[in-house]
Amino acid sequence: MNNDILFEIKDLKVRFDSAHEIVRAVNGISYAVRNGETFAVVGESGSGKTVSMMAVMRLLSSPPAFIEANAITFKGTDLQSVPQKEWWRFSGEKIAMIFQDAITALNPVYTVGWQIAEMFRIHRQLDGAEIERRTVDLLKRVGIPEPQQRIHDYPHQFSGGMRQRAMIAMAIALEPDLLIADEPTTALDVTVQAQIMDLLQDLKNEKGMSLILITHDLGVVAETADRVAIMYAGTIVETGTIEDVLGNPIHPYTRGLLSSRPQAQKKGGKLNPIYGSPPNLAFIPQGCAFHPRCQHAEATCSERVPTTLQVSPGHYVGCHSVKNIATTNQDLDKDSKNSDENA
Repeated sequence: MNNDILFEIKDLKVRFDSAHEIVRAVNGISYAVRNGETFAVVGESGSGKTVSMMAVMRLLSSPPAFIEANAITFKGTDLQSVPQKEWWRFSGEKIAMIFQDAITALNPVYTVGWQIAEMFRIHRQLDGAEIERRTVDLLKRVGIPEPQQRIHDYPHQFSGGMRQRAMIAMAIALEPDLLIADEPTTALDVTVQAQIMDLLQDLKNEKGMSLILITHDLGVVAETADRVAIMYAGTIVETGTIEDVLGNPIHPYTRGLLSSRPQAQKKGGKLNPIYGSPPNLAFIPQGCAFHPRCQHAEATCSERVPTTLQVSPGHYVGCHSVKNIATTNQDLDKDSKNSDENA
């Protein structure tokens, strides 16, 4: 095993069975997270980003969820072989997760301080005074003012940004090696979003954690992540460093995500959306799931799933037309450069 790899999943699949249909939410994704890096997972809502991590954290009830993988490893330990009664040693202690909706993740009938302190009551043999001291220190560390008083407040007495900070405090209480942040800035205003992301980066650097960032915000990814995986309909269509994937996108879906973003330097005009809608995961199109929306689609795209190819060191793309698109991208870049020089 590569000693630099902290966490790895291979061919993870998650489906939900009901009396009427089978929803295939995750369809064989694989990636590795290295020690100390920020790895982003990006895609539209329903692409399987959150479900894949909830499967890893054993937060899905089975049935209706059915999970299978060739491997899910953490520091070389096969997490699938860990008995449920011993899972608490990994959940929170080794791997922790920040949920995207803090108001529903926090229990409304207990104080915020009590809920953070629960981490120490369960995992650490500490007396009441030491637990309170650590809880206050955590709230102070994540930027909550007057933490000695706020530990007695309930979640509804916190603002959205403060609740998210409290969730972060709970997640880092036991100093995990891997922190999974699921849309940590959802429903927050732009200023608070920036503060939350700065806090996560500071904590990551301070404690040497690895971070899996689940998001749809490519701006946040560009500023904070080292590598990124682009997900569509339960599969990873492109992965690599930020420079490779965002600087030289190959897959039509990745290019579509980037081109549909508003450009601050361009005034007027229209957005360039990806036409169509993501597929119903109970009826995923045959072949490449993106082909009904793809301007580069060929006959083979609707017939078989594309093989993932390495287009440069560490840069992988799953697309039948990868070579043609890469050539087209190079031509477009040349035209853009020539246009800028002649302007």
